[in-house]
Amino acid sequence: MGKRAWTIIICGALILAIGMGMRQNHGLFIEPMRMELGWQLGVFALALAIQNLMWGVAQPFAGALADKYGSRPVLLVGVFVYVLGLVGMAFPQGPMMLHMSAGVLVGIGVAAMGLPVVLGAVARMVSEEKRSTALGIASMGGSFGQFLFAPVSQGLINEYGWSIALATLAAIAALGVFLALQVNSKPGEEEHHPSQINQTMGQALHEAFGTNSYILLNLGFFVCGFHIAFIVTHLPMFLSTCNIAPEVGATALAVIGLSNMAGTYIAGVLGGKYSKKYLLSIIYLSRAAAILIYTLMPITVFSTLAFAVAMGALWLSTVPLTSGLVGVMFGTRYMGTLFAITLFTHQIGAFFGAWLGGYFYDLTGSFDGAWYVSIALGVFSAVVHLPIKEMAVKRETKTA
Repeated sequence: MGKRAWTIIICGALILAIGMGMRQNHGLFIEPMRMELGWQLGVFALALAIQNLMWGVAQPFAGALADKYGSRPVLLVGVFVYVLGLVGMAFPQGPMMLHMSAGVLVGIGVAAMGLPVVLGAVARMVSEEKRSTALGIASMGGSFGQFLFAPVSQGLINEYGWSIALATLAAIAALGVFLALQVNSKPGEEEHHPSQINQTMGQALHEAFGTNSYILLNLGFFVCGFHIAFIVTHLPMFLSTCNIAPEVGATALAVIGLSNMAGTYIAGVLGGKYSKKYLLSIIYLSRAAAILIYTLMPITVFSTLAFAVAMGALWLSTVPLTSGLVGVMFGTRYMGTLFAITLFTHQIGAFFGAWLGGYFYDLTGSFDGAWYVSIALGVFSAVVHLPIKEMAVKRETKTA
């Protein structure tokens, strides 16, 4: 990989650290905000559920714009909207404002700074042989951000309160402008792919939705979103119900991020050597096992940190494999758009993961129902990946 490719990989990873990594610690703010504002847990759960849903809705548009105009302008707009959302979240004047800022604006901002835009840029810069590894390295950015901003967020909350903490994070996020300027990957730089000869975006979309393997990949990625959103949103609150200090929740989220830096990189490397669909099945089945074991054990600091290590290794390790499968099937010309649609399904799962956690708690006073659903979905996703055909889609050519 050349110098330009490495620049885009590193800057893209740092953008993901600011966007995805920072927002994965928003669960740390729920309890102090709830205690000070006096709102029900469901208000915050709905805000973060809206965030995940808007993230998903906006991603196909962000991916399509990046495929057409390049990644840089989309990333710049994303940074602006993301910072605006964090500022609004820092000073909410009511539940509706919280839903608009933490939900709508942050969701749209993260989408424009997200995986389809960044990984689409990275995929265009590297050969197919090195693509899985490059995607794994770039994807590590989200995990690095989670690892970095979990203790930073908790420290700022403890020292200055949740409002100033969020305003400080908004200032840090504004630095993403300088990183976005370095990601100058443009459409047309991708390698030739047999399914892309004279293909329009409309044809690419028709082809994708007519491919059963792509549909199955989307169904499986729904589960990834559910798991991640439920845990990052509700693990700190869950631990507080078990009389465990809030700092342990921040530490657990940081450990997940640290562990997943290794897990994502290893998944990317393995994806270049072995079947991506079987690796994904193993990951989802392992998630179900980890959640089952954790919920059956007494909830302690040790068991929580052990769970964080296990889940961290499996956290975003799905991303280079899932995006890699999209590249294998359809090439990289419209990868930003097609992977964004897959991530939309991921974010529908994230909506339900964030919302159902709060719903179950307000209804029963417990998170048990959401844990059980997480286990069942893990098994479902492990099974649904097995029939996927891991090969380039063949297009029919018409002759006069």
